Amino acid sequence: MEGKLSAFIEDFAALVRLAERAQPRVAGGRQLADALGAHLGLPPDELPVVVEEVPGHRFADADILLAEAAEADPGHRLVGIGGGDQRHHLSLSDMLQQSRHFPQFPLAQPDYANVAVGPAQQRQAISLGLRLFSHRGQPLAVLIRAANPRYGQNTAALEVLGRDAQQVAAFLAEFRTGMQTRSVLKGQVVSLTMDPFGDSGSGVTFHERPRLAATEVILPEGLLERISRHAVDLGGHREQLRALSQHLKRGILLYGPPGTGKTHTVRYLLGRSDGTTAIILSGGSLAFIAEAARMARALQPSMVILEDCDLIAEDRSFGHGPQPLLFEVLDAMDGLDDDADVAFVLTTNRVDMLERALAQRPGRVDLAVEVPLPEAAERAALLRLYARKLAFSEDAVAQAAERTRGTTASFARELVRRAVVASALAGVQPADAHLLAAAEELMGDGEALTRSLLGGASGISDDDGGEPGPAASAGGYFAYAPLSGGTFRGRGSTASYASGLQLDFDPTDTAPDPDE
Repeated sequence: MEGKLSAFIEDFAALVRLAERAQPRVAGGRQLADALGAHLGLPPDELPVVVEEVPGHRFADADILLAEAAEADPGHRLVGIGGGDQRHHLSLSDMLQQSRHFPQFPLAQPDYANVAVGPAQQRQAISLGLRLFSHRGQPLAVLIRAANPRYGQNTAALEVLGRDAQQVAAFLAEFRTGMQTRSVLKGQVVSLTMDPFGDSGSGVTFHERPRLAATEVILPEGLLERISRHAVDLGGHREQLRALSQHLKRGILLYGPPGTGKTHTVRYLLGRSDGTTAIILSGGSLAFIAEAARMARALQPSMVILEDCDLIAEDRSFGHGPQPLLFEVLDAMDGLDDDADVAFVLTTNRVDMLERALAQRPGRVDLAVEVPLPEAAERAALLRLYARKLAFSEDAVAQAAERTRGTTASFARELVRRAVVASALAGVQPADAHLLAAAEELMGDGEALTRSLLGGASGISDDDGGEPGPAASAGGYFAYAPLSGGTFRGRGSTASYASGLQLDFDPTDTAPDPDE
C-alpha cells in the first residue's frame, strides 16, 4: 500500500512539472513569479518585500508619484495580477511563496478605480497593479494596492521589491519627500470622510470654494474685517512675521447661539483664502483631528475648521472624565511649529461647554468673537438680503424686523420663505402684507417650537429690559476676559483666573450673518 501511495505522489509531481512546462511563455513571463524574476534577474521569492502604507485620502497622490517614477524609464511595464479574490487577501510576498508550488497568479490587466482629485475632477488610479521599471539604473517592482476594508486593508500600500536594500530605501525616501511636498489636496477645500467598515478615514470629499461678497455677511461694522484679517490677511505677511520671530500659527473661536451665522462667516473666510488648503471637520470626522493637523502642516498655508467643537471639548469639570478627542485637539494645535502658516477656526454654540484650556492658552486660540442674535438694524439687513428679488417696501421690512426681536439669521430666511409660500398659495406676487402676516404667524404663541428650532430666543429678556441676550435660548453664556488676572463671566456668576492671552472679545462688537 505504501509503495502504491509513493508511486502516486511521484507521478502527480511529474504531472505538475509537465503542466508548468506546458504553460505558454512570452518575454518576461506570463506568471507573476516569472515576470518578476525576468525583470529583477533574481528569484523574487528570495528577496524581501518592503511595504509602505499610504492613508486612503492620499492614494491619488501615491498613484501620481509612482506613475511619474515609472514613466521616467522608457522600458517600464504595467501589469495586473489575476487569480480571483485571493489576490486581495494575500500580500505580494505571500503570492510569491505560493507560486513556488503552483503557478496560480497569472498576469492580467490592472484593476483601476476612479478617485476624486478635485471638486469636479476624477483620476483613473490603479487599485491593484504591478509597475516594473528601473530606478537609478536598477530594476524595481512596485505593487500598488488601494485601501479595501472588505478585505481587511484599511490603508493603501506600496509593496516594493528590488535587488538591493539600499536602492529600495532610496526610492522610498524620494517617494516620502514627494508625498510631503506635493498633493492634489493642496489649495483645495476638503472634508475627511468616514470609513463605512471602520473608524478610519477612507478618503476625502472635495468641495467647491464658496464665493461670498462681504455684503452677504451681516455683521456689525468692522467685525468681519477683524476676523478676516486674523484668519486670512495675516498669512500675506508671513515672511515679515517670521523674520521678527512672531508666530504664524493662530486660532479663532466663533461662538454664539445656533443660527446666528458662524458657519456662514467661515464660508466667507474660505472664499477669501484662494490657494489655502482648507480641511473641514464636523460630526464624526472630528475624530480625525490628528490627521488633519498633519495634512495642514504638509500642505500649508492651511486652515483647519472644527465645527461644533464643543462636541469634543466638553469641560472636564462636568464629571464625565477626560475626553480623548479633546486631548487630540490640544495636541494637534500645540504640535505645530510657531512658524507654520496654519489657522484653526473653531465654531461652537455652547462656549460654556468648552474646556478652558482650549480657548485660554496661548497658541491655541488668540481671537474669540461672539456672534450674537441680530439687533433691529441687522434683522432688517438680513430681510433685505434674503428678499433682494422681492418687492417688499422699506417700511414693511422695518416693521417685520421690529416685530421679530430675539430671532436669528436663520429665522429671517424662514420668514421670507413663509411670505413667498403664502403668496404662491394665494396665486399672487409677494407683497408687504405677506411679509407682515408671516412675521405675526411665526412670532405667535403657536410657533414657539419653530422659533426655538430656528435658533430664536425663548423670550427671556436682559436685565435692562432690552432685547434677549446673545445666548438666551442656549441657557446662558460666558465670555473670556482679555487681560491677565481678569475675570470670566457667566450669567449670574463670576470666577477669577490668570492668563496672559489676549482675546479679541467685545460683547458690543459682534453680530450675525445671513446663514449658518
